[in-house]
Amino acid sequence: MTQASGESKRAALIYNPTKVDEKKLRATVVDEAAKAGWQEPLFFETQVDDLGDGVTREALEQHVDVVLVAGGDGTVRAVSEAMSGSGVPLSIIPSGTGNLLARNLKLPLSSPMLMVRAAFTGDVSAIDVGWAELVRADGQKDKHAFVVMGGMGLDAAMIANTNAQLKKSVGWVAYVDGAARSLPSAKPFRVSYQLPGARLHSSKVQSVLFANCGQLPAGLDLIPEASVTDGALDVVVFQPKGALGWLLVWRRVAWDNSVLQRFRAGRQVLALRTKNSAVRYSRGSGIDVGADRAHPVQLDGDEFGEASRVSVSIDAGSLLLSVPRGHKI
Repeated sequence: MTQASGESKRAALIYNPTKVDEKKLRATVVDEAAKAGWQEPLFFETQVDDLGDGVTREALEQHVDVVLVAGGDGTVRAVSEAMSGSGVPLSIIPSGTGNLLARNLKLPLSSPMLMVRAAFTGDVSAIDVGWAELVRADGQKDKHAFVVMGGMGLDAAMIANTNAQLKKSVGWVAYVDGAARSLPSAKPFRVSYQLPGARLHSSKVQSVLFANCGQLPAGLDLIPEASVTDGALDVVVFQPKGALGWLLVWRRVAWDNSVLQRFRAGRQVLALRTKNSAVRYSRGSGIDVGADRAHPVQLDGDEFGEASRVSVSIDAGSLLLSVPRGHKI
């Protein structure tokens, strides 16, 4: 559907002041609101102790008609968590170096103006939101949303070991530093996992990923078939054995999925290739993962401490997004 304008309507902008040109962005939002005949927008800055979920709830309490978010992947995740199920559209203004959800949705990355304008005059589409309940070693539970992907194990350890200042300077490339710090000491760990209606699996793994989207930075396709509108969760289990196993993982993600899968001839080659167990894919409405002890967990590229169990589910179509007119998700 297409959003309508009206003098009684009001927008709210949630932004991370370290990621945007604050003066320019606020002026653009004010200008576009005026053009659409809307009221003066509301503005909220994220804080160290409020990544965006708190101020988003404040905005929703003031009955805004659309929320715009400008910040990194962590800000988008936090705002989406507060927006899920609200019935209020969210417009994602690409900011910083990550923009993983915007990239997966193929939203315009080089023109923030288009996404600001979409908040007032664009179409509205619904996407799925993932929810992860984390059970800590002491039994404490907490629940958080994700819109791209989360994971337990090595992927989370890499994020936890990434230098914060380096990440701020060079973005996702800094995860190479985290990988260099994590891989030498990486050891497989025992997990039991089960998708609804499927049998219980037990194996030694390096990581268990649960995804709403399939694309990683640099255009790498971890899960080519993943969709944010299918009401399903995509699960990837990494269980490489030795150096050869890691080479098979890299070939699957960087070559098979990201190159061969895009062409008919390449897909024919993949159909003839012998399967390997270094990477296992599953799909379902959720997953329960229990580990032999507490391990690091990440959601949308932010560390969330350690958990011994993770229960993940998908809330189908619970987040409304404002997109440019005619843009298909």
